[in-house]
Amino acid sequence: MRFRLTARLLVGSLLVALCSPVFAQWQQHQWDVMGTRASVTLWSTAPAAPVFRKLEKEMARLNQLLSPWVEDSELARLNRKAASEPQTISDEFYQLLERSAHYYQLTDGAFDITFASAGHLYDYREGKAPDEQTLQRATQHIGASRIQLQDNHQVRFTDPGTRIDLGGIAKGYAIDRGIALLKAAGIEHAWLSLGGDSYVLGDHRGRPWEVGIQHPRDRNDIAMRLPIADIAMSTSGDYQRYFIQDGERIHHILTPQTGKSAGELVSVTVLCNNSMDADALSTSVFVLGKEKGLALINRLPDTSAILIDQQGRVSYSSDLTAPP
Repeated sequence: MRFRLTARLLVGSLLVALCSPVFAQWQQHQWDVMGTRASVTLWSTAPAAPVFRKLEKEMARLNQLLSPWVEDSELARLNRKAASEPQTISDEFYQLLERSAHYYQLTDGAFDITFASAGHLYDYREGKAPDEQTLQRATQHIGASRIQLQDNHQVRFTDPGTRIDLGGIAKGYAIDRGIALLKAAGIEHAWLSLGGDSYVLGDHRGRPWEVGIQHPRDRNDIAMRLPIADIAMSTSGDYQRYFIQDGERIHHILTPQTGKSAGELVSVTVLCNNSMDADALSTSVFVLGKEKGLALINRLPDTSAILIDQQGRVSYSSDLTAPP
């Protein structure tokens, strides 16, 4: 891997800290898309506004394709109709479903886009969770084996109660698409982020980019700083979308088997060569927990992870060593 760890440990999740001074050629842009904040910082001797517009347009297109909340998105149509009859979808969407199926198999079901069969019952803004009986009924419809990927880009659900959500892979894919656009525009040094997913392109003009892992219980605190270049990062944390009910933290990373929030870890950061894989893996490891999660990461090439548990203990994949 092309990075090393430095700095002090606290307890954390992903926070990008662009600590170098901003020069005239460093140009920045932020906007809201896919239910979160997108941000880009890049080096260019020419005005970057045309590049920023391309990024906005591409991510808006992906939101229109993949959002479960956009009524005429391909994903929403699939959720409404795929149990009644096979639905023909775009090649792009089909490939994302194939990749999701790959991670379902790789993680023994920890990564499962049908978690939405229960996930849609939670309202994190209003602080509402389903009762036990309702949740048990919903979990009977979870399981990616209920998705049939057929010829000619057709998809069918074998269970009318099954829903899907690509929240564990879509933002990473959007980052990868954005980085491809930046490269096509001749950009060699950039940082692009979307929620907990990011990619650093090149270095920071002769020095590494500094990316910090944030304290999951204090947005103003940083656990450690990572000097990195040309790599994808994704952090999944129990603080990103949550509410407290009867003293319990109810967050959006659900264990597919139970439909309930995974509880062993509070933060998982994964680093690898592309953002889609980093996104899927950070979710998977969070669900799997420390032992199974690190075992998975340790057998994957060019992949690293930093885990923080409920007690604030930090664990690393075998290719990393703790800072002194």
